[in-house]
Amino acid sequence: MTAARRDQRETHGRGATGNPPNRFDRLHMAVEPGGLADDDSDRRVVATEYYRDTSRSVISHNDSPDIPFEVSLNPYRGCEHGCVYCYARPSHEYLGLSAGLDFETKLFVKERAPDLLRAEIAHRRWVPRELVLSGVTDAYQPIERTLRLTRACLEVLRDARHPVSVVTKNALVTRDIDLLADLAGRGAATVAISVTTLDDDLRRTMEPRTPTADMRLDAIARLTEAGIPTGVMVAPIIPGLTDHEIPRIVARAADAGARFASYTVVRLPLAVKDVFGAWAGTHYPDRANKVLNQVRAVRGGVLNDPRFGHRMHGSGPVADVIRALFQSACVRSGLTGPAPTPSAAHFRRPSDQRSLFDDDVR
Repeated sequence: MTAARRDQRETHGRGATGNPPNRFDRLHMAVEPGGLADDDSDRRVVATEYYRDTSRSVISHNDSPDIPFEVSLNPYRGCEHGCVYCYARPSHEYLGLSAGLDFETKLFVKERAPDLLRAEIAHRRWVPRELVLSGVTDAYQPIERTLRLTRACLEVLRDARHPVSVVTKNALVTRDIDLLADLAGRGAATVAISVTTLDDDLRRTMEPRTPTADMRLDAIARLTEAGIPTGVMVAPIIPGLTDHEIPRIVARAADAGARFASYTVVRLPLAVKDVFGAWAGTHYPDRANKVLNQVRAVRGGVLNDPRFGHRMHGSGPVADVIRALFQSACVRSGLTGPAPTPSAAHFRRPSDQRSLFDDDVR
């Protein structure tokens, strides 16, 4: 097989088609990762590798006016979901890796996350407020089924009655209904499920290791039935590719029991533009340029507009059409209210000593 033919092979089960150069490295070696599939077909298989993350703290602080929360927690760096549009991909470059295949195949695991979380919220200076689980990479990506770090963190938050909002696209969140329902009973938990597309063929290539839209919608139904305030995030909307699906996604989420809805428009910062562009050219060569031009149309003529007030929803006529379409869909479906803010009213600071009255009585 020639080098040219190898470069065109599908990376089986992955979003990125390769590894773009790390912007911090002067030297870049283009090495084809993985090997051939067992049938020696035009597919290459890239295995996932896991590494220990030795971070000494796990709570990240945010001061962006575009983001409605101050603190978040991510038990994992990198994400095996492999979403080609993920804005978190460039964070892997700080680790000396690529925002491409490395981001979804070389994952860093914060094994001490539950203990570090307990220590941080136990500190006398800690002010309890909404803590977002995810925020960067998905806390319920596939390895969580085995490692259960997110569940262990939720146990810490449940014991402390600490307010938490979960953002995920993985139906695995329903495994932790018991913890989330306990917190929700004190007004201290919400969940937002991300749905990008209802087209399963598109999902397989764009978000290759994520649950189907039907599974996510079923998760909304199960969480709502358990008394957990749950909403849908139509995110990210990709103009020219998924924007026509907005009304159906909102309607189906409402039918499943969603209580609120929000959206973001795709942004392609730094190396994400290369990952997404290569993916679009490989899987949708007939409309790749149209999609990229539509993204530019909502980003002031470029693929990423980082200005506060613009980066989440974009600006310009195309962005206005998307906004109007989303708002009208929400009005028709009755999802016009904001997401509730989890309450810290019942917070109790973790301690090594348990009170005689430290029980489940509310």
